[in-house]
Amino acid sequence: MYQTTTEAKSPKSEMASARVDLDGHLIKPITICMIGAGGFIGSHLCEKLMAETPHVVLAVDVYNDKIKHLLEPSGGVSPQRIQFHRLNIKNDSRLEGLIKMADLTINLAAICTPADYNTRPLDTIYSNFIDALPVVKYCSENGKRLIHFSTCEIYGKTIGSFLPKDSPLRGDPAYYLLKEDDSPCIFGPIEKQRWSYACAKQLIERLIYAEGSENGLEFTIVRPFNWIGPRMDFIPGIDGPSEGVPRVLACFSNNLLRREPLKLVDGGQSQRTFVYIKDAIEAVLLMIENPARANGQIFNVGNPNNEVTVRQLAEMMTQVYSKVSGESPLDSPTIDISSKEFYGEGYDDSDKRIPDMTIINKQLGWNPKTSLWDLLESTLTYQHRTYAEAIKKATSKPVAS
Repeated sequence: MYQTTTEAKSPKSEMASARVDLDGHLIKPITICMIGAGGFIGSHLCEKLMAETPHVVLAVDVYNDKIKHLLEPSGGVSPQRIQFHRLNIKNDSRLEGLIKMADLTINLAAICTPADYNTRPLDTIYSNFIDALPVVKYCSENGKRLIHFSTCEIYGKTIGSFLPKDSPLRGDPAYYLLKEDDSPCIFGPIEKQRWSYACAKQLIERLIYAEGSENGLEFTIVRPFNWIGPRMDFIPGIDGPSEGVPRVLACFSNNLLRREPLKLVDGGQSQRTFVYIKDAIEAVLLMIENPARANGQIFNVGNPNNEVTVRQLAEMMTQVYSKVSGESPLDSPTIDISSKEFYGEGYDDSDKRIPDMTIINKQLGWNPKTSLWDLLESTLTYQHRTYAEAIKKATSKPVAS
């Protein structure tokens, strides 16, 4: 990814040698305050930073299960390089001090599970807007750079979704391709509380942009398009609540692990793109280490080549899981379920989410590499290795004597 001024002979010597950014400037070690470091994206980003850079991470989260391997003495990482700070950003006065200590703050904290948008709309709005306000404020007031994670849901529905279903214009990219600097944000009516998440994310984006234009905040906004891979979300009843409903990849993984049919909400007709977490983290590292190219930018980060309907995703995951587990698929591997039954009242959805990649390619030269089949094989291999035995134990019943 980056050139070095001396020939690298090992990961440690490569990290120690002088590294340069995309414009040939030396990359200086920085301190990063990472809020939400213990989550799916944060854990992969911490791994990347520890393995390939000299940067220091102040890891802020309530939980650290997914980064424990980096924090333990046997993890091979100096305790000076990554420090875990257990705090909830809602009500902890230590937050500003940590942001002041850092050169860059990365905010990954969010409630970002569709099942919560209807059932916990207030928590969703508070988490994604109100709780993010102090982070933006402290960065702006203290002259600190901010990389804020938003969402592809910011775009809402495509223009094409309002055309007649038989309209040939639905196939025209001008009516569905999502562009950071051009596409409108189209949400459903207020009673559809599914949009509480997207609205909160849009408002914090607007606030960050305003802080940049009025007060000089150096910011980058990231709009992830379905990043998937190992450690995503949780498996209900194993490392998460039994009644929990994770996002689609973990939801389908849970069904496969338990040999249950995969539930297709409203027939699984929504179209999505999926990008491998390791590809996406490469993009984030480019943002971190190329501030001159990333500041003031909003970046789509996705893989438009990995576009499928949710039904097609279920079919692919069934095939891949059969390969990695050695188990034959169920005779009826999927069942249809209504969104009302699955998510409750107030659910709504976007028809397609296909990112335009022009800006990130121009600014950072980034393109995703991993095919959908390959990323599913890697992810489901991890899921099977990590959870299969635990689920067998949890579901087995004692034999009556």
